[in-house]
Amino acid sequence: MLNVYRALQHKAGLGQSLRSGRAFSTQLNDDHLASWQKSCWETYLSTGRGSDTLFRSISRNGSQSITVPELNVFLDSVKRRGVHPRAFKMLNELAHDHNLTPQEFKSWLVLATKFHQEHEAHFSSGYDRSPNVGERKTRSEEESFSSWNRHTMSQAVRKMQYAVRGQIVLRADELQSQGKDITYTNVGNPQSVGQPPITYYRQVMALCDLPAEDGVDHPEVYKMFPADVVERAKEVRAAVGSGGTGAYSGSQGILKFRKDVADFISKRDGHPAYPGNIFLTNGASSAIELVLTTIISSDLDGIMIPIPQYPIYSALIAKLAGRQIGYYLDESNNWAATKAELDKQLNDAQSNGLDVKALALINPGNPTGQVYSREDLEVICKFCSENGIVLLADEVYQRNVYSPDKEFLSAKKIASETPGCENLQLVSFHSTSKGVIGECGRRGGYMELHNIDSYIQAQLYKLASSGLCSNIPGQIMTSLMVKPPKKEDDSYDRFEKEEQEIFEGMKRRAISLVKGLNEVDGINCNPAEGAMYAFPKIDIPPKAIAEAEKEDMSPDTFYALSLLEETGICVVPASGFGQEEGRFGFRTTFLPPDDKIDAAIAKFKSHHENFVAKYA
Repeated sequence: MLNVYRALQHKAGLGQSLRSGRAFSTQLNDDHLASWQKSCWETYLSTGRGSDTLFRSISRNGSQSITVPELNVFLDSVKRRGVHPRAFKMLNELAHDHNLTPQEFKSWLVLATKFHQEHEAHFSSGYDRSPNVGERKTRSEEESFSSWNRHTMSQAVRKMQYAVRGQIVLRADELQSQGKDITYTNVGNPQSVGQPPITYYRQVMALCDLPAEDGVDHPEVYKMFPADVVERAKEVRAAVGSGGTGAYSGSQGILKFRKDVADFISKRDGHPAYPGNIFLTNGASSAIELVLTTIISSDLDGIMIPIPQYPIYSALIAKLAGRQIGYYLDESNNWAATKAELDKQLNDAQSNGLDVKALALINPGNPTGQVYSREDLEVICKFCSENGIVLLADEVYQRNVYSPDKEFLSAKKIASETPGCENLQLVSFHSTSKGVIGECGRRGGYMELHNIDSYIQAQLYKLASSGLCSNIPGQIMTSLMVKPPKKEDDSYDRFEKEEQEIFEGMKRRAISLVKGLNEVDGINCNPAEGAMYAFPKIDIPPKAIAEAEKEDMSPDTFYALSLLEETGICVVPASGFGQEEGRFGFRTTFLPPDDKIDAAIAKFKSHHENFVAKYA
């Protein structure tokens, strides 16, 4: 055993030597040098990290500079993959005998690796103009030197993109401040576009936040609130404790609320769930970050994500310096995930030296709106189980199923009922932001661990404890979501009526929006079976594509900006979610009221016709 340990030490030491640059490029033959340079370049492209090691791999004499010819030789060896065209122009403008210092090299890298076509300058300038930022004192790089700047910052953060609140939204905010009427369909934020809060939730929350003498213990409380609301508020207050909603809780969340979640899951799936495997979190997003932070341990760790995907996954993988491995959903087959595609992407990743650790599943789909069948889920669960891959099941839209022939089935239910999946490692996520509850600002949510190693759970707890706890109102809202009023309760009839009105409105608008988009020549959209979005494919004329390239942005970003300027509709370019090469489109919600959706459908049509005519 000791010999094995020493062998591992030696292997790790050699790898570290190469990474740190203690073995300079002059000590390697040409084949090893090319392999090392390619590995360093792939790491930097994928993670934004390792610029110092990359510098040392290019410097042929181990000096503190790189010549322009050395850099050109390196770029030829990696076939200039991932290098922005403007970077070559910069090299051509330098003298042939110019030596790049490490700082100049990092500056060149920032230019060379424009990680997306719409580079960060668009986002930064949009942020600078945003009316929502407020007055501030600014300091530019030209005015004085800052040690914390675009070259020294985390390049993983620079690489990170989150299109849902990106360039288009910043421009929409700017236009709104100038008096333009904006219809925000970019984000699943129901109450911001007119969805009313459900009375029962707000009444219980009010009594939990109020001092007892002004709320649950007030002599007139039963005249002001239904009896079941008062009793539920008392139950919640007892679970929270004497510190009330302004005090911290345990880092995993209040046990009573985790029991409520476990009961909900058990009833939903017909299989036991345990409160000790539940973590209450600030929405699903923070839970996903907790898990990915614990999973990704090196820049060779891969996470498989659907393409198209919700960009929290690509953003976090970039931030954590992991490797994103996209598995493409089949648009012609209602966005199905096929076994052949999963196998292909896994094999390709492994052949490139990546360790595939987890796979993200979004059901119902975001941005794609499909609802997976039992057979679809069995394919994914078996694939993960057979390959020792942790399945991350994003199930925040489980209440949003509109197709009469579809139903939500959880990944845990499928895993529990599918032979071969007995040991599947699974983490599933849910949130108070979606469904029909739509309480985004409460930041409530949970994750359930299934077949996760006990040591890993303890480390997740340690990581959660560094943030002390998730917010208490969000924890309460999560409990209310999974344990609503019962039929015999005073609040039930009103609660049921409000829920149904919200759900039926979403269902109605999902159908009308997709129908309206499909009636536009040049726009094609799959049915929105669930979730809150339509994800149409659009035909963009070659002249518009060329114009977008001149503006250094993707064609569908160019299209979305045109749509915003002409109609005031704010959508998210499909490029922000990922899509097959040559496809263009956008994501839009169907959350605004019926009259606004009807008006938006007409505007989508008129804009597309005008856009196509302009760039014909």
